[in-house]
Amino acid sequence: MELTQRPRRLRSDPVRDLVGETTLSPSDLIAPIFVDATTDERVPIESMPGHERVPVDESVARVEEVLATGVEAVMVFGIPRSKDPTGTRAWAEDGVVQAAVRRITAETDATVFTDVCLCEYTDHGHCGPLEDGLEAPHATDGEGDSDGEADADGTSGPGIPHGHREPTLTVDNDAAIEKLAQVAVSHAEAGAHVVAPSASMDGMVGAIREGLDSEGFESVPIMSYAAKYRSAFYGPFRDAADGAPSFGDRRHYQMDPGNAREARREVALDVEEGADVLMVKPALPYLDVIADVRREFDHPVAAYNVSGEYAMLHAAAENGWLDLEETAFESLLSIKRAGADLILTYFAEDVADGPAGDRLQP
Repeated sequence: MELTQRPRRLRSDPVRDLVGETTLSPSDLIAPIFVDATTDERVPIESMPGHERVPVDESVARVEEVLATGVEAVMVFGIPRSKDPTGTRAWAEDGVVQAAVRRITAETDATVFTDVCLCEYTDHGHCGPLEDGLEAPHATDGEGDSDGEADADGTSGPGIPHGHREPTLTVDNDAAIEKLAQVAVSHAEAGAHVVAPSASMDGMVGAIREGLDSEGFESVPIMSYAAKYRSAFYGPFRDAADGAPSFGDRRHYQMDPGNAREARREVALDVEEGADVLMVKPALPYLDVIADVRREFDHPVAAYNVSGEYAMLHAAAENGWLDLEETAFESLLSIKRAGADLILTYFAEDVADGPAGDRLQP
């Protein structure tokens, strides 16, 4: 048989690289960092190998470590010294994120994104004040996350049975978005280059845009967690930041994992309200959503390669079942191929500075 089509012709070196359709660059990556007001030394995050909580005094050094790998952007998450029902430390002038951002922007050239949420700062661990008449059980120091990475399996905290639901539990949406606007403004005042609201509240992007503009921060972009799913892949992050719900869960405000069309509506609303960058979270289980957002909208698209995606590769690699560098690179490449312009990932430094980094474009 005489073959006229031989796709393998384009897979030989060096032609293979010349016809490659998708490339990955350190400038595509955003590295999360965790700044902790409750410690004066670095604290390893057990479930996320290679990551630590750092005190405010170490925040600049931590960012310099990121920059040394070629990654140019960081996302700052904060763990406050104290909490209350409304999360007032989230917008305090001397808050942990505000203090860290001032130092980072003054002493480094990093592009600084900040997570805008309240669950790390409320004593009940939800992403905003509770509705009137709802009383949270006594808050604990359970470990969780600032952006929904906790209790996705339905566990509800000490004293509440596994899988128990709170059918009447809900966050006061409109009160929450007022507070989120205050948080975003305080981050901009501290020097944040981009604010990233992650609370999954209706109207939060519009409230934040209005708040920023009214305080003279018209040029500060909003990267919205526009399609954020209530995912079981958030679990390992509970070692990174104290923000798990002390009761109930977040299904009342985060998206159902089975819904794809809903993502279009959510993203369209954020675009209408003034979002500049559109994030899908998590990334790998939702590549179809990333691709759909890329097709339907002309805004930059971001994706969050979350803690569970990071931890599962580490766990498999520790057992010798796969090559960590290769699978991390392939995972990020697939997210980029699906349509993400930016990738928030715990693998940022490893991929940029490891053996796989040789395949990154400058």
